[in-house]
Amino acid sequence: MVPHPSTPPHGTPPHDAGAAASPRVTINSDLGEGIGLHRFGNDTALMELIDVANVACGYHAGDPDVMDETVRLAGEHGVAVGAHPGLPDVVGFGRRRMALTPGEVESIILYQTGALSAFLGKHGLPLNHIKPHGSLYGMLAGDEALMEAAAGVAQQYGVPFFGLAGTAHEAVCARAGVDFVPELYVDLNYAADGGLIIQRRPETTDPAAAGDRVRRALGGQSVLAVDGTELEIEFASICVHSDAPNSPDVARAVRDAITRAGAGATGAGT
Repeated sequence: MVPHPSTPPHGTPPHDAGAAASPRVTINSDLGEGIGLHRFGNDTALMELIDVANVACGYHAGDPDVMDETVRLAGEHGVAVGAHPGLPDVVGFGRRRMALTPGEVESIILYQTGALSAFLGKHGLPLNHIKPHGSLYGMLAGDEALMEAAAGVAQQYGVPFFGLAGTAHEAVCARAGVDFVPELYVDLNYAADGGLIIQRRPETTDPAAAGDRVRRALGGQSVLAVDGTELEIEFASICVHSDAPNSPDVARAVRDAITRAGAGATGAGT
């Protein structure tokens, strides 16, 4: 599918200044997913390859020191930073569903976004967007009442919401007047209904397969679900998760596919 004709994310990285005004495709990655002495992900290498960082805000990962260091690193590399709030479940890494009310969803997203915003202020960077993590992301995609609570936080901060096209993410954002940035995933499988299959543990992704998915999607071809269903996916940003062992190789393959398609602005990793 061709890139979704939506407004590019706020906080376009400095290295993209002067890029063409036509819709382009960015690469985003979930970073800062560490706690204390423990680090999960290839953050340093990925900062050289991505446009946008979704930074963990403390509930599933990302303690204050990790947030501070990740925001500083993003600023040094000209990478835009958004909040990546998760469920309050460190043990399950935010990948286990919880029963929450809309009010609770609003509170946990607002709390975590506020924490990250403090570190962005310290480093002189704007909040670029909000993108929920793991099971919270999936819960919002399928529940408009919960998604309305999340959209309210995006409204409060005046930033876009990253999510899945054709789900409550997009529908609620449209009603609420929140800019929406749809994503394509290359290291997660899709179910027949277009939903993501969230795994508890990351698996190695074949960079060639990731690049091929991007090339097919940018060329107007369908993306295949696990059962072979052909999916038409609208997107403006491509997510590469940081915690797979070879995520930098996957990001390089995605960057190469974008560059060859002429769909990306000159920037990180090009």
